[in-house]
Amino acid sequence: MQVISKFKTPTKVTLTITAAPDELELVKKHVLGHFRKRVSVPGFRPGKAPLNLIEKNIDRKVFLDDFIEHAINDIYKKALDHENIRPVSMPNVKLKKFVPFSNLEFDAEVETLGEIILGGYKQIKLTKPKVTVSTVEINEVVENIAKRSANRSKVDRPAKTGDEVIIDFSGKDKKGPVAGTDGKDYPLLIGSGNFIPGFEENIIGTQAGGTKEFDAIFPSDYGVESMRSREITFTVEVKKVNEVEKLKIDDLFATKIGPFKQLTDLKNDVKRQLMQEKQQKADREHESRLIEEITKQSKVQAPDSIVEQQLMEMEGEEKRNLVYRGQTWQEHLSAEGVSEQQHRDRQRPTAEDRVKAGLVLSEIAKTEHLKVTSEELEVRLQILKGQYQDPKMQAELDKPENRQDIEARLLTEKTISKLVDYNK
Repeated sequence: MQVISKFKTPTKVTLTITAAPDELELVKKHVLGHFRKRVSVPGFRPGKAPLNLIEKNIDRKVFLDDFIEHAINDIYKKALDHENIRPVSMPNVKLKKFVPFSNLEFDAEVETLGEIILGGYKQIKLTKPKVTVSTVEINEVVENIAKRSANRSKVDRPAKTGDEVIIDFSGKDKKGPVAGTDGKDYPLLIGSGNFIPGFEENIIGTQAGGTKEFDAIFPSDYGVESMRSREITFTVEVKKVNEVEKLKIDDLFATKIGPFKQLTDLKNDVKRQLMQEKQQKADREHESRLIEEITKQSKVQAPDSIVEQQLMEMEGEEKRNLVYRGQTWQEHLSAEGVSEQQHRDRQRPTAEDRVKAGLVLSEIAKTEHLKVTSEELEVRLQILKGQYQDPKMQAELDKPENRQDIEARLLTEKTISKLVDYNK
């Protein structure tokens, strides 16, 4: 076998492959062996006829088509190993020359992972910020617990700070209604800061049965990108005003909230939970920074086919999130003022970064000889199955593609853990 490799890009290569006669002879015997199992030759039991007689008793075109398919598949795989190429797509094959059983030459264009050269991932040192919880944060949580636990009583007066109002609301801009800016029978505690700036303040002074229309601007760092810095005109109907009992936050209050003997115990529990939440967030951010830095120091290309797959996954996740917000895909694109292609183009750099990071982590796992044992996989599967009551959902996890996905996630976790250890 002779192979000539020509790279069009760092991740796209054309292999010009010429098969050796002895390789073609082996393929011929293999293909005829398949035909022998299903072709009858007079005077011989099924599967026992000599190969030369089998060849004479089968359709020539069918045989040659089968031969070419098997030969290309077999020799292409050998060529990949020979050239140490890791494909990420199916090859585009072009037959250049074929003389039955003695000469076969073809081109195979395929996308590859390309060369991955890791940076010095063992030497990277990033400072991990220390997590702290302030007294103000603890008191704020305790006060919110008190507000949620307090009794409500309906009042016939204008709403003020500290009241709970039951509202219907909807939002629109110059083009019309904006999806995701409406709600029915929503209980809003005025002064809680749960809504965007200006929303709660505009409801103050409105009585049950009253309607208020006002403009409010979404923050520039709002969670939904398409809503950032957007001015929306809200129409709010106040259906009910409740006065919220102001509870005294003391030892007695703490004993009613949970298994606490005094207020200090409640505050210590709140502090523990806040510390845990902050630590988890800090750990994830530290890991992300670490992966980003290692990827930046490594030489890696993002193959187009994997980037396209990543874009599809990102788009699918985005669409699922939109369903929860009651917004359609087209409404979302319209709100952003972009076409579907423009949206994909805007997301492409993020997709490329994710692909590069994934390839670097995979290469580190390979370098470090990290593996996921069958026991580790089964333990994770049982944990995931325990989250579902539906036997059908549990069975879904056992499908080969889902097991592979879970195994890949476990390997990624192991790799990140190894990187964190090196970074200590």
